[in-house]
Amino acid sequence: MTSLFSLSEGIRTCTACPLHKSRTLAVPGEGPAKAEIFFVGEAPGNEEDRQGLPFVGRSGKFLDELLKIANIKRKDVFITGSVKCHPTANRTPILIELTTCKHLWLEKQIEIIKPKLVVVLGSIALKSLLNETKIQPLHGKVIKKNNQRYFITYHPSAGMRFPAIKKKMIDDFIILKTIIKKL
Repeated sequence: MTSLFSLSEGIRTCTACPLHKSRTLAVPGEGPAKAEIFFVGEAPGNEEDRQGLPFVGRSGKFLDELLKIANIKRKDVFITGSVKCHPTANRTPILIELTTCKHLWLEKQIEIIKPKLVVVLGSIALKSLLNETKIQPLHGKVIKKNNQRYFITYHPSAGMRFPAIKKKMIDDFIILKTIIKKL
């Protein structure tokens, strides 16, 4: 069986889709190999591309605030993106990039870690993982698919831009706190 470390090494040298051409550093994700909670966002931003770490920019700071609301320590969870390389000009990853990363990397990360809950951050992660396109009816809920439980919420960057979404995210993370207690 492949280890999380060897997967990360493969991600760092991946050239399977065009995103590798403009990256500084691929961002495999970070967290313990036995994490019970697994967060999936969209794609690395500028700061993540520079450091090679997930959610270290402005969205990451907001995610840290949300984690505190849910009484989650960042060091206890695994955090990654739907794609592992920064799309030029912060554009949304296209379907082939999402599909390539999902099949080569994301599914294998989830398989190795075997989390009790995958937290889906935003519509791109929702599309990648569950092939769903609308967050509004699903946010704050747990969905079970393929023997995996998924908790759906908005992406932190949307919460930073839109006060109504920020409030929904805070409410979602209060719900998440209750769900985690039952895991």
